[in-house]
Amino acid sequence: MMDAHDPWPSYTRDEELKRASRLLQIIEMISVSPHRYTRQDLAAHFEVSVRMIGKDLQIIRHGLKCEVVRGDKGYYLERVPRLPAVQYTLTEAIALLTAVQAAQRVSGVGSPELAGAIARLEALFPPEFAPLLRQASAPLPHNTGREERRHGMLMVLNWALVEERKVRLTYSTRSRGGEINERTVHPYHLMPYERSWQLIAFCELRQEVLMFKIDRIQRAALLQDHYEIPADFELDRYLGDTWGIVREPGQAPERVVLRFESDAGQRVMEEDWHASQEAVVQGDGSVLFTLYTVVTPELLSWVLRHGSRVEVLAPEGLRERVRSEIELLAGLYRQERE
Repeated sequence: MMDAHDPWPSYTRDEELKRASRLLQIIEMISVSPHRYTRQDLAAHFEVSVRMIGKDLQIIRHGLKCEVVRGDKGYYLERVPRLPAVQYTLTEAIALLTAVQAAQRVSGVGSPELAGAIARLEALFPPEFAPLLRQASAPLPHNTGREERRHGMLMVLNWALVEERKVRLTYSTRSRGGEINERTVHPYHLMPYERSWQLIAFCELRQEVLMFKIDRIQRAALLQDHYEIPADFELDRYLGDTWGIVREPGQAPERVVLRFESDAGQRVMEEDWHASQEAVVQGDGSVLFTLYTVVTPELLSWVLRHGSRVEVLAPEGLRERVRSEIELLAGLYRQERE
């Protein structure tokens, strides 16, 4: 049992960060979808024990003073806390936006503006939230110099987006042997992808909209020249019917059909992988996963990631590529053994 006088038990640093994040997510899930999640649902979602979720709910009730009630079909909040309206300066807003984007991968507060934004944000919450917010916003122990550099780059590019100012980049290309060149770009969009970020921008050098990986930008200088994002630019149309971010110009989307074994299929169904996806549970528990997309190396890698838990039924070209990769992999380990 948790001590009613001490709703914030002691944990190791990693446990504190995981629990702080989980508590905020539980509150959000129950707020957005009341009467939907049971204790067992929450335990399965976060891959922890039912007993651990019970302790989390106790902290939410007694530590955060949120009135979580168990209904017939799931939990709901008796009263949702209201936050007062707040205004930020431009520099604070950009700093806060970057902090959110970096998803706490940055060690410490990177600037006085960011410190002011976090302090003002914390001041909006009831005092009971203070310990949780301190845990959630504290630096992670495994931060690297690359993440610090990425944070600084996001700051510059977010500023450019807000003020619609051109940016001079020194960029290392993936092709042409890592050639380094300078180019002026008009930022259109920033998007997270896998473990990094991608900048979508019009490139004056190539005279087309391109995608730049943030980690390959060696330097970025904000220019005084302004630009306008074309009214007809649409992110979804630019990315097209592709899987991931690798674009294959001229390649038509195909009907992809995958059959997942039960457990893997259930996990796949929990996520939004593609706008066209459809998943149907079969009589034997397997899941038939269908979508219309351009077959890219990223899709191939995603299928291979599931190993023997998935079979490609269509198209035949993707099925053959998976078969070839498996044969190459088997040959590699067979060679090693011999």
